[in-house]
Amino acid sequence: MSGLRSSAVAAAAGVNLQTLRYYERRGLLAEPDRSLGGHRMYPAETVTVLRVIKAAQRLGFTLEEIADLLESGRHRHGRGGDAGLRSRAKAKLAEVEAKISDLQIIAGTLRAAVDAGCDDLVTCAAQPCYPIPFATIATEAPDADPR
Repeated sequence: MSGLRSSAVAAAAGVNLQTLRYYERRGLLAEPDRSLGGHRMYPAETVTVLRVIKAAQRLGFTLEEIADLLESGRHRHGRGGDAGLRSRAKAKLAEVEAKISDLQIIAGTLRAAVDAGCDDLVTCAAQPCYPIPFATIATEAPDADPR
């Protein structure tokens, strides 16, 4: 029987054994064959799959999204183009760009707060010119049930 043992796969892919087993339980990796001694024996391409999973995570994809991408890749011949990486990458890009826009607004507001030089939250919140509208936020009714 050929293949790589768990420790070799994990080391080559730069993950720990718990991550390897977790991905297997989540269905991101196929359950490997076992040696006569009971050791998991993974095909060599498992290292590539693990590296792809980690790269996709760094790009912001969740494990659920990655599982869907891997599954659509396995069945790409029977699906339309919208189920693949390109459309999902476009959607993820839009999500990331929206987050960047929100973060730029937050950064600008925090810069203005730092420039205002106020060190006391309650005192600053009472100031109408303070850049972070704590007083307004505190008096607004919640949008939904807080539970």
